[in-house]
Amino acid sequence: MYSLAPALALLIAASAAHAQAISAPYPSNPSAFPSGQSETLNIVHWTPNDLPKVYQRSDQPPLTDAEVAKLSKAGFEPADIVKMIEERRCACDATAAGLIALKRQGVAKEVLSAISLHALKPNRALTLVVTVDFIGPAAPAARANPGSDGIPRNSELYFFVDDGPLTRTFFADVSELLRHHRDHVVMVDRSDLLLAKSVRRIELAGEFPLKVHGPHTLFVTSAARATVTHPSQLSETERERGQTYHFEYPRASEQRICRLHLSYQGDLLLPSNWSFAGSQFECEWN
Repeated sequence: MYSLAPALALLIAASAAHAQAISAPYPSNPSAFPSGQSETLNIVHWTPNDLPKVYQRSDQPPLTDAEVAKLSKAGFEPADIVKMIEERRCACDATAAGLIALKRQGVAKEVLSAISLHALKPNRALTLVVTVDFIGPAAPAARANPGSDGIPRNSELYFFVDDGPLTRTFFADVSELLRHHRDHVVMVDRSDLLLAKSVRRIELAGEFPLKVHGPHTLFVTSAARATVTHPSQLSETERERGQTYHFEYPRASEQRICRLHLSYQGDLLLPSNWSFAGSQFECEWN
């Protein structure tokens, strides 16, 4: 189980990979989340120290496979391309299949050797920054029997990421999240002229393994049970209230940071009742 802990996170729109929200509450493709083995992570105890340092070799971004092939076809000398790779490195596919593909495009042997030596390390893990906004006057509640007055009936936050044959499950109890992170930021939302709302913001960051490159699916929702380990165990209602995102996970990149922004709306009549109000998701690679 994976758990999130507080960390300062700025939502940066520039250079962010496109993550598309799907109107359907649950992926229509049943293979989006494998039905076999799953891994569950409690996200309450991640720490801000888990954020990676930004690596910079030069002021220019790393070259890509396509750029190396383009330079070769444009007549650049192999020695010049090797020098560029040494200075800027290369977010390239340095596997046997990747090098063979570049060779077929006319890339010289010495350039292939430079790619093999200087290519960025393949992505094997992803840093996730989670921002949770609690909007309204509601106050955190202690755990109690489900269904009792004043206790959130859907107090478990879940999101799922597919990783080849494995589904990675992340969760946090909303009430525990508020109790555990008492140093949250408090703001005032005055967008409604008649009713000012308090906004309690909790920011968390952590790293988790993500080994399969290419397209991935993230599904986020809230649920009543704390024992869900796979999205197939969610009720139809829990699936309908959720949101689905797709993102492309590159083989290599300077950065591996995704940001998930969640909103919970407080109940005016039941001050400890929180309702999942939506999410936003984006990733940044270079």
